[in-house]
Amino acid sequence: MADPKSKDKKSIGYHQGDVNTVISVDDVNRQAQELGSGVSLDQIAGMIKGEPFLKIENLRAGYGKMEILHEFSLQISKGESLCLIGPNGAGKSTVLHSIFGFTKIFSGGISIQNDSGIQNITELTPNQKLKEAGIAYILQDNSVFPGMTVEENLWMGGYLKEKPEEAKEAAEEIFDKYDRLANRRDQPARILSGGERRLLEISRALVMKPQVLLVDEPSIGLEPRFIEMVFEILHELQHVEGKTIIMVEQNAKKGLEFADIGYVLVAGELALAGKGDELLENPEVGRLFLGG
Repeated sequence: MADPKSKDKKSIGYHQGDVNTVISVDDVNRQAQELGSGVSLDQIAGMIKGEPFLKIENLRAGYGKMEILHEFSLQISKGESLCLIGPNGAGKSTVLHSIFGFTKIFSGGISIQNDSGIQNITELTPNQKLKEAGIAYILQDNSVFPGMTVEENLWMGGYLKEKPEEAKEAAEEIFDKYDRLANRRDQPARILSGGERRLLEISRALVMKPQVLLVDEPSIGLEPRFIEMVFEILHELQHVEGKTIIMVEQNAKKGLEFADIGYVLVAGELALAGKGDELLENPEVGRLFLGG
């Protein structure tokens, strides 16, 4: 028998908020494609505060013969943050993978501004991206080495350093900064809480002293109190240490609250972009991605 109150039910968003009926992924994709007709290069350039520090131009990329990103472009200034949101399968993590060298690039380019000028990093390997371009990737999956101590995990973050002593010095700087890790330096990483593991993953990436942090789903699997801790750490890294942060975040509300700029990806293309707080106020973005 049908629920007599069913006529009052409505479909709103996914991932966040109270819902009566959840929109299917296909419906989210279809409705998200109606958000806008794309974003021009002039609009992308106009959102950043200064000169572009990292730039993606007309990128076509994917895995094997499968193209996931279609003519995708991005710009971000030094010390800014950008959050990618969108339905499942939109290509958000593929953007991070492409920047770091995990995908096949069919056309287009990726560049970064360094001390000697603009460097084309499109074809660099992940190791080269980290060592030469200062780009670090923080995985969404649990990537700590559970049988190693917290200290040994940090040392592993410096595997590209020419001298092991440099990694140990960087680890000491991190222990000075984060008491949570210092108090567990000699303990195996498997005993850490979810929030402490995420802190260790972020800190391990900092051992190489990167300029750009690619952060994939920082809140995934964490309790609310640990989510707040992780975003506070990322806020400090951006606003105190001047790190440039490009993030994929399934908690769209949290990601847009954090980021200076927000991009909405749909089917491998940039459908909508704006300041983070502007997208939070967009009723269609709210309905599809923010749970209301």
